[in-house]
Amino acid sequence: MSSSPSARVTSPASPTEANSDLFDQSALSDLAQRLVEAAKRAGADQADAVAVRGVSHGVEVRDGRMQESERSEGDDVGLRVIVGQRQAVVSTNDISGDGVARLAERAVAMARVAPDDKYVGLADPALLARDFPDLDLLDPNTPSTAELERRARAAEEAALAVKGITKSGGASASSGIGGMVLVTSTGFHGRFLRSSQSISMTAIAGDGTGMERDYDYTAAPHGEDLMSPEEVGRSAGERTAARVGPRKVETCKVPVVFDPRVAGSLVGHLVGAVNGASIARKTSFLKDKMGAKLFQDGIRIVDDPLRRRGLRSQAFDAEGVAVKPLAIIDDGVLTSWLLDCATARELGLTTTGHAHRGVSSSPSPGPYNLHLEAGSLGPDELIGDIQQGFYVTDLIGSGVNGVTGDYSRGAAGFWIENGKLTYAVSEVTIAGHLLDIYKSLTPANDLTFRYGVNAPTVRIEGLTVAGR
Repeated sequence: MSSSPSARVTSPASPTEANSDLFDQSALSDLAQRLVEAAKRAGADQADAVAVRGVSHGVEVRDGRMQESERSEGDDVGLRVIVGQRQAVVSTNDISGDGVARLAERAVAMARVAPDDKYVGLADPALLARDFPDLDLLDPNTPSTAELERRARAAEEAALAVKGITKSGGASASSGIGGMVLVTSTGFHGRFLRSSQSISMTAIAGDGTGMERDYDYTAAPHGEDLMSPEEVGRSAGERTAARVGPRKVETCKVPVVFDPRVAGSLVGHLVGAVNGASIARKTSFLKDKMGAKLFQDGIRIVDDPLRRRGLRSQAFDAEGVAVKPLAIIDDGVLTSWLLDCATARELGLTTTGHAHRGVSSSPSPGPYNLHLEAGSLGPDELIGDIQQGFYVTDLIGSGVNGVTGDYSRGAAGFWIENGKLTYAVSEVTIAGHLLDIYKSLTPANDLTFRYGVNAPTVRIEGLTVAGR
């Protein structure tokens, strides 16, 4: 039921002098360097400083009228200090005068009274990134408020033009810049900036208790990679109109097919379970499954931090470690946890370069650009032999237990009869166990890269659909 982009947004604006200033991280780099030096002078054995730049600009339109226009800009810095086997993290968005020295002294004082943690420490210098490939993450063309409003209006108009759409749930368009500078006392100095643009639309069909709603959106670092506003709106309208008049179904056990927009959630559950922090705490249903065959032959799930123009791409992690593509699942086999330095030390392993960090927290593991590789069958072939089944387009709630692997979520979509989508279905629950889900998962060949987690249409055998 998903639409593929057939047109692209163009950004008519050029970077202004103010925007050029936002692209300049030299002052943040100098600040991070001064913080690390001040921490060493204050008595820290090791230190690192992270400076984060965030700029966002967005508008919301409803019923043809501007509802909201917001802009925010801010730089925040965080300092982590390590004294022996103790660490502390402090953060601020206001350093002036002798603020650098005072922040460093406060951090060291906090670390000296913190509990011992034998796993703390900066990354091994041998693991630090030395090459910084150009991932083309920064779009120099920043859309104006007028251009964002035009995009939102165009998306809303396209949705309202779809037969059966009765109301607008609102359209929005946004742009932003996010970036990080990292400096460590072991000599690492890295920085990156990533722009972002998005368009979204929510449409409403029907009336009274029979109202249905759905949405679509597009997001990318570069404006030219976005779907057009018209396509976003049209897709949102078509998705919504198709949901009108849903039926309930009898409880049964049938093949369940996940639309690409929701199929990525299955990848997300896997990645949560292979997070090194969960493995170290023994709170993952996969804690004893390293090297086990979880999926069918040929299945690969890849985390790629170096994808050009990727939504979550970057050349180094939050500890300065070099990053590279990692097949978490290769030929169906679980090959790796996602690790930062601390969890790697706890597990007796080496970091995989998956540390993420905010200014007020210590590093923790997390993914970058995830995708389930495409299979060989088209979506129609994947569904074609299903006599009775369920095609899921929307998931509700978070009934997934990462400790046990039990899976239960509210869902809406379309009933499959004789290989075809027939009528809309809502107010059902799909349930099973993630190990069984992964074992029977078959991907289609329609993978596209639209989100932070991407997957093609996937088919799962024998899930319970709980209805009437």
